[in-house]
Amino acid sequence: MMTLCIALGSIVLYLIAYNTYGKWLGSKIFRLQAGTQVPSIELEDGNDYVPTDKSVVFGHHFTSIAGTGPIVGPALAVMWGWVPALLWVIFGSIFIGAVHDFGALIVSMRNQGKTVGDIAGSVISPRVRVLFLLILVIALTMVLAIFGLVIAVVFQMYPAAITPCLIQIPLAVLIGSFVHKKGINILVPSLISLVLMYLSVIYGDVGFLGELNQWLAARDLMWWVSVLLVYSYVASVLPVWLLLQPRDYINSIQLIATLALVVMGLLVAGLFGGAPIEGVRPSLEIVAPALEPNMSAKQLPLVFPFLFVTIACGAVSGFHCLVSSGTSSKQLKCETDARFVGYGSMLTEGFLAVLVILSCVAGLGLGLQKGDTLFTGMDAWNSQYTSWASSKGLTAKVGAFVVGSANFLKSLGISAVFATALMGVFVASFAATTLDSACRLQRYVVQELVGSILDFRHRGKTEEEKSTLRGKSWLTNKHVCTIAACIVAWWMASLPAAPGKAPGTGGMILWPLFGAINQLLGGLAFLVILFWMRQRDLSRWFVAIPTFFMLVLPVWAMVYQIFVAAIGSDQSWIQQERWLLVGIGSVTIILEIWMITEAFLTWRRQPAGTIPERAIA
Repeated sequence: MMTLCIALGSIVLYLIAYNTYGKWLGSKIFRLQAGTQVPSIELEDGNDYVPTDKSVVFGHHFTSIAGTGPIVGPALAVMWGWVPALLWVIFGSIFIGAVHDFGALIVSMRNQGKTVGDIAGSVISPRVRVLFLLILVIALTMVLAIFGLVIAVVFQMYPAAITPCLIQIPLAVLIGSFVHKKGINILVPSLISLVLMYLSVIYGDVGFLGELNQWLAARDLMWWVSVLLVYSYVASVLPVWLLLQPRDYINSIQLIATLALVVMGLLVAGLFGGAPIEGVRPSLEIVAPALEPNMSAKQLPLVFPFLFVTIACGAVSGFHCLVSSGTSSKQLKCETDARFVGYGSMLTEGFLAVLVILSCVAGLGLGLQKGDTLFTGMDAWNSQYTSWASSKGLTAKVGAFVVGSANFLKSLGISAVFATALMGVFVASFAATTLDSACRLQRYVVQELVGSILDFRHRGKTEEEKSTLRGKSWLTNKHVCTIAACIVAWWMASLPAAPGKAPGTGGMILWPLFGAINQLLGGLAFLVILFWMRQRDLSRWFVAIPTFFMLVLPVWAMVYQIFVAAIGSDQSWIQQERWLLVGIGSVTIILEIWMITEAFLTWRRQPAGTIPERAIA
């Protein structure tokens, strides 16, 4: 019953937060107005700037920010205890994550849809723009490399998920074309696509399609990474209405429908028990400790700061500022829609993270099959979560969630095969939507970074002349920037874990560092939002506190990972992938210190309230 109360209680808390704190931010702080001209209309180009209904933008935004992060992070962080993980997810998402996403969206919409990295130049200094864009390039390269590997691993784990994910692409193109050219409502064709996807889950793993799934699942990691990055390139240069928007909208319906099924299953399991085992329905109970009593025995790292970088998406994630300011701000056709998309999407992701936690600490106890042995209750938990080293692998983390959530579905009478396949599609779909959005965002960032460098070369010219020169340079061409981004990501993903190991095994070693860099990016985005609000003399205490928190903890975690875990423990840092980890981490810390120093100097010499509240920075 406690599991059920936590799920329902979190829904109530999120609804209250959206209609109180979120409403206060929108109306009293940012003062959203329906009549304000927005970038999607002012700069409409039919490719990136496209006025779009808020429900479609919500679908794109939610599926882009909610990759495997809100699944992998909470599924591992419960090892410290389900209570600290749950508290960080709920209160972090309400008071930090949603404020971060909402603020980045508003700042971008008030600055012609520019990314927060580009805006940093106008609110802090031109040098900070370059520093921030460099950090963004590092972070997005890691996203492309790691998420390409993540999807490949998920496909190898759950072959039945391959066909449903692939079929989304032609369906999305058809829907995008019809909606754009005929002006029809996107909901009906998307629901038809959802039915087709579910049919592909049921029948797509038998006969020819089943053999095809098995053949594709047997491909090595780098084969899949190559295919996925080629797809990401194509998706990122096509008009946003043709593939990105409809695919994300289809995915959002599919993902929300699956979440609804999981909640229904949790409700049934909480009231009547899980799927029968030998004729008896096991009771739904939390089988994990509220606070792990044997942290040293399970080799857990320090709960502070590592809990707060392990759970990123689901509580707060710096990557979200790029989605808010990179794509969503270019699509919203009404300023007042920003609360629904920016604040509401983050709360929805927070609820997803709550369900992940409950799946791992309660759903898992309804039954875990390992070989010929079926584990239930605490035995299932102890079998899955033996130690930090054994549980931090992607297979273990994703597996814990898929098994636990599938157990909820099985309590509804859904077959084990279909339930597992459906949750596999759920995980793969989330990761795929993040991948293609990240590739598009990387293109924007690389174009802005190259443009900033060209501006330094053309000092003394007017802004209009600089803009013209940037547009004429082949270095800012969208195809050149996207291909370069994909090549670098492929190289990073291909690194072996050690000499003689298979390509692709080393790229995942960057995952722990990615969590810290991701959170640091959130702190830097908060810093830009803070400066923007200070220039307009807006109330900003609710931004200042998270800014400090999000700047300090990630650096603490990175310093530990570099100088204790990577270098201090043994000589493994000499190996290729450790050099990459140490190098990327060190460069990121240096860039952050430099950027914060520039910001501090600007803060001292720049008085508050220098720009009218509604002005473009």
